[in-house]
Amino acid sequence: MADQKTDETTTTEQAGGEVRIARGTLAAVTRFVRRNGGSAKAVVEPVGADGVRVLLVGDNGVMGDQVVDDVATANALVERVDGLEISEWDRELSSVANPRDGHHAKMAGWVART
Repeated sequence: MADQKTDETTTTEQAGGEVRIARGTLAAVTRFVRRNGGSAKAVVEPVGADGVRVLLVGDNGVMGDQVVDDVATANALVERVDGLEISEWDRELSSVANPRDGHHAKMAGWVART
């Protein structure tokens, strides 16, 4: 895997071409993994025109996320971060996820306030 660094993005060569990952995104995910047990699971979820959500669940159950442009970028991000691996929302992952107080209302948006 060859890398080129610029001020704003890091470029990773993968099968099918180069993928650009925002350096801030890479740094945020790396920090998340380091602060939450040293490894984490990532669930890649397309969210329509807004891109692809990379939902993170740390070893300690803490949840976080980042949104990237596409699935190729999400997969490249997971490959670049030590201790991060692709997962699915299954019973095992759901059982360890520990959303912070108010998370459900935030995710439900206007529905939670009606």
